[in-house]
Amino acid sequence: MISTLQENVAITLPENGLEEKLKLAKGENRKLTVKLGFDPTAPDLHLGHAVVLKKLKQFQDLGHQIVVVVGSFTARIGDPTGKNKARKPLSSEEVEHNAQTYINQLSKVIDVEKTKIVFNSDWLDALDFPEVIQLMSKVTVAQLMHRNDFSKRFTENTPIAMHELVYPILQGFDSVKIECDIEMGGTDQLFNCTMGRQLQEVHQLPAQIVMCMPLLKGLDGKEKMSKSLNNTIGLTDDPNEMFGKTMSIPDSLINEFIKLTTDFSPEEKAVLTSKIENGENPMNIKKLIAKNIISQYHNKASAENAELFFNQQFQNKNFEEKNFEPISTSLVLNHLQNKTTILELCHHLKNNLSKSAVRRLIQSGGVQINSVKIIAPDQEIELSEGLKIKIAREAFLNLYKNGSRRLEEQSHYKI
Repeated sequence: MISTLQENVAITLPENGLEEKLKLAKGENRKLTVKLGFDPTAPDLHLGHAVVLKKLKQFQDLGHQIVVVVGSFTARIGDPTGKNKARKPLSSEEVEHNAQTYINQLSKVIDVEKTKIVFNSDWLDALDFPEVIQLMSKVTVAQLMHRNDFSKRFTENTPIAMHELVYPILQGFDSVKIECDIEMGGTDQLFNCTMGRQLQEVHQLPAQIVMCMPLLKGLDGKEKMSKSLNNTIGLTDDPNEMFGKTMSIPDSLINEFIKLTTDFSPEEKAVLTSKIENGENPMNIKKLIAKNIISQYHNKASAENAELFFNQQFQNKNFEEKNFEPISTSLVLNHLQNKTTILELCHHLKNNLSKSAVRRLIQSGGVQINSVKIIAPDQEIELSEGLKIKIAREAFLNLYKNGSRRLEEQSHYKI
């Protein structure tokens, strides 16, 4: 049981804390209170959120009490985690709308009927000013400056507003109010979660343990999956869209997706990882990942249909050889390296557009490479013979080896 609960966990604080909490719960014949807090800053959940939600589901299946704390108060402040500036606060109406959307989507992973959902405005709105001052007195400025984004901004002389310093204290106070045993989050939430431990000890409560899950990278293969970066696969995305997006991930992300997004058994995951290491075609593995993801958030029939749609629409129809005008790789390599980004390649081919316009075109789904829609402008690509590129509706290009056609033939191609 412990090994299952520790699977894929990036950080457990303290290291042996989970085992001790489980023993405590067994000795007291009670459920553990496992907390996940979120600020409803955007209305859609994605596979990055699901990494943590799946771990919560494991605790729930073992009979423990999941408590989801909706940051109905803290969202009106703005969590600066990972930001180089204060995040824009939300209005009460935006918070209410996004929170309800989040709650509806939680059922994609956890049993909402067995989940306790609370709103931190219930206790934070009730604090009077002397109580707020008293709460802030429990934490020193030096402790707050240990947080990486605060210290970085301080070193760079980037302004830090006072309300941002208060944010992790308020999040920690949530753990006091619900008497949390375990707080879950991504690794970027480690500081905020440890604040809960500190404030519980100050309030003479047993300190929660912290379990942080790794941050799933987005479709660009570089940044964490985030709605603001437009690199997500949403839990409510259409099955066909889910399939296409999964097929667009860089090959370097395959093992990470196998590990964090699928519900294959450990043995099945090991087999897939071995196949990649032994030279299996990455597209075959991506199809298995895509079907598994769709089966989790829709159903198996939708997964099969999405694969069929992908094969028919892209591999068999849209990318017939006759649809592509040839262009020699030499014309591209004179300006670009053999390995470049989607943005640089498309900007070179569509040089009548600004780079920002090309970026928007890619992010809106207007570019396909070898039958796969690409929405990550900074994704790297290796230029090779047979590479087929579709840009918007008018540009269909097929790269071929240098010298295989006369370069003067290329002058009439409209790119």
